Amino acid sequence: MSKLDALKAMTVVVADTGDIEAIRQHKPQDATTNPSLILKAAELPAYQSLIDDALNWAKAQDSTDDVIALAVDKTAVAIGTEILKLVPGLVSTEVDARLSYDTEATIAKAHRLIELYEQAGIGKDRILIKIASTWEGIKAAEQLEKEGISCNLTLLFNFTQAVACAEAGVTLISPFVGRILDWYKANQPDTDFSGANDPGVVSVSEIYNHYKAHGYKTVVMGASFRNTGEIECLAGCDKLTISPDLLAQLSDSNDELPQVLNAANAVSNQPKFSVSEAEFRWALNEDAMATEKLSDGIRRFAQDQVKLESLLRNRLEQLN
Repeated sequence: MSKLDALKAMTVVVADTGDIEAIRQHKPQDATTNPSLILKAAELPAYQSLIDDALNWAKAQDSTDDVIALAVDKTAVAIGTEILKLVPGLVSTEVDARLSYDTEATIAKAHRLIELYEQAGIGKDRILIKIASTWEGIKAAEQLEKEGISCNLTLLFNFTQAVACAEAGVTLISPFVGRILDWYKANQPDTDFSGANDPGVVSVSEIYNHYKAHGYKTVVMGASFRNTGEIECLAGCDKLTISPDLLAQLSDSNDELPQVLNAANAVSNQPKFSVSEAEFRWALNEDAMATEKLSDGIRRFAQDQVKLESLLRNRLEQLN
């Protein structure tokens, strides 16, 4: 049995890609996308007809919305729809990162994405709307969950962010393992961060154990891995979203993979607590890593959103 097969026996494996061929090869349960992954997919020749269809659809709409904005949403949904032909579970589609500090605009964009999926014949029970774990994003997710729209809270680097998400009743969180490690390696280059010392692994383990010990239903899905060692240290987590190259490495190894996280013996070192807006903002302020990585992640996703718009704009000019 490969490590990947062993992992699938204890954790739901999710593909962190928009690449259809990689998903077909590794057969994950779910898949996640983000603006960066949608941009990568959109640059592949195989997706050219899909983009053309999205642009032609957007031009045909009797709408006050910008054609490119409509086409970007349609492209993300079209790629998500293709992925859902291959995975039996869920796909995550991300809200424009530039809306990360606007609750009402995030809700409106989520409604648009769900509507486009429904037009494609995909029910909302197969979609996770992906939103940055800002206070405004968490409040948007809280409202969407009440409407029956499931959410994936991403760019999560901090324990208080995780508590706020669970208290808001969100379906799933994506704590970023590798980006936490990146920050600590840059700021403490002489420290040993291997194995269980990896600060990203420590963060996800603490969140997982707190959730399970206190009966939260929110799913923990570790994300943003830099190596298979991080994945192995979180074996047993509810879900792990993994890039195609790391999925391949796990598939190629037949070494034993012990279960590390287990809900049955989860213990939290903190009591159950809720978080006010002021407490949330102060906790982030006091956590330099989380503050910097959250802002950096939003900026990066926003930049790739702009690049995707530019790609579609150039293609629209060619079509015209």
